[in-house]
Order: sequence, then C-alpha cells, then structure tokens
Amino acid sequence: MSAIENKKLMEEIFAGVANGNSALFVESLADDVVLHVTGQYSWSRTFKGKTSVLRDLFGHVGALVEPSARTVAYRFIADGDYVVVEAKGDMMTKKGVRHDNDYRLVYRLANGRVVEIREYNDSQLCEQVLGEFPAATGSAVI
Repeated sequence: MSAIENKKLMEEIFAGVANGNSALFVESLADDVVLHVTGQYSWSRTFKGKTSVLRDLFGHVGALVEPSARTVAYRFIADGDYVVVEAKGDMMTKKGVRHDNDYRLVYRLANGRVVEIREYNDSQLCEQVLGEFPAATGSAVI
C-alpha cells in the first residue's frame, strides 16, 4: 500500500476509535504485531502478538478506565510504510481521575495490516494516574 493509502486507513481507524468503535483497529492488527511502549518506566515493554496487545496492554488499561475512554487523533503524517499519529486521550479512570495523556504513535503497516507500533506518551502522568504496570505479565520489558 502507498503512504496515502496507509494514512487513509489510520484516519479511518482513529475516526472509529474516537467514536468508541475499535473494530477496524482490532481487525487491522496483524497476528504478529509488536507494540513497544517506549521510555524507562514500568509500562515500558514490548507486547508481542495481537493477543498480548489486546489482552495484556489494552485489557489492563480497560480495567482501569471508564468504558467511554477514547483516544482522539488530530494529526497524521505518512511516509511509505509508516504513519505517525498525534493524539490526545479523553479518559476518566474508574477512580474518577482524568487521564488525558498526549500520544505520539508510530505505526508500521504492511499489506493493509498494522505490524508494529511505537507508543510515546507522558510516562509520569501515566504512572501517576494509572499506577505501575503489573510485573507479572508474559511481556518482555524493553
């Protein structure tokens, strides 16, 4: 796919996510997708495989935030197989604390599937609001 097609796919994915529909996102993840949460804090780790990304990362986040939580993208930059998405979280934790983190997400696509994600966010806000990521997961720390 071209950079334009990759960008369009990511725009469609985030339009759904902003409206509470993550079906296209989930459908677009390759089975062997790799997601890297960057940084030097407890959430910094690599999630390998669609199951791990959805269960270990998004499942954990989902247990902490209200179902209305969403991520709203406002900029897409595409170059070949890569699409960079700038986004803002719109999330309330189940404890009633806002978690409106800023995200820079770098997606690598192949044949219409997301094969790699690098997530950059405000790590201090993440740990302050969501707490430390549990150590007992099957994911490897970066």
